[in-house]
Amino acid sequence: MYDPISTQYTFPCPTRGEAGVRLHDFRELERLPGAAHPAVFRVRYACSCGEDHLGLVAHDELDWAPLGLQSGTFLNLMTDRLEPLQDEFGDLAARRIGAGEWPWSFFCYPEERPRPVFPSMFWLLAPGTPAGTIGIADYCAACMRLSINIASREHVDLPFHNDAAVGVVQHVFREDAALAIEEFKSELYSASFDARRLKLH
Repeated sequence: MYDPISTQYTFPCPTRGEAGVRLHDFRELERLPGAAHPAVFRVRYACSCGEDHLGLVAHDELDWAPLGLQSGTFLNLMTDRLEPLQDEFGDLAARRIGAGEWPWSFFCYPEERPRPVFPSMFWLLAPGTPAGTIGIADYCAACMRLSINIASREHVDLPFHNDAAVGVVQHVFREDAALAIEEFKSELYSASFDARRLKLH
């Protein structure tokens, strides 16, 4: 379902049959009740056909597949052989995490510090201003509070790609999800962002 080379998920599209979708094209993620190993998420995504569609993605595909921790092969140009993706990407990811660098990091406003986060902690995503930026409402893995960050598409799509600075909405959101959605939409298009430097390795 996820291709770490193109950094795209494959989802169904009623118009085109299937579509390649990057993380920054996701609009809403909701963990479904029931299965836990792996958990299943319903994803609303912006398709290249111009419409939003729904798809399902498992927790391991969402968080671990972008790190290359799946089956598949690539052509190693140094050896001119097909080699497993998992060995190459998995070793690289393990070394970077071991050195204290997380695949995705965002700023937790309630804690006033950068925190590691995985795509399964994303809740809402929306195109930001200026163009090429994405507003991300995500839950902090440490405090489970909601923060909104504005980052580049690459910061969202590419593991271990960290922007030098991200925008942060200076607001502590209530627990009520419906109200938070409306607050997110209004804050996203306002000028109340505070660029904070992230000291990321």
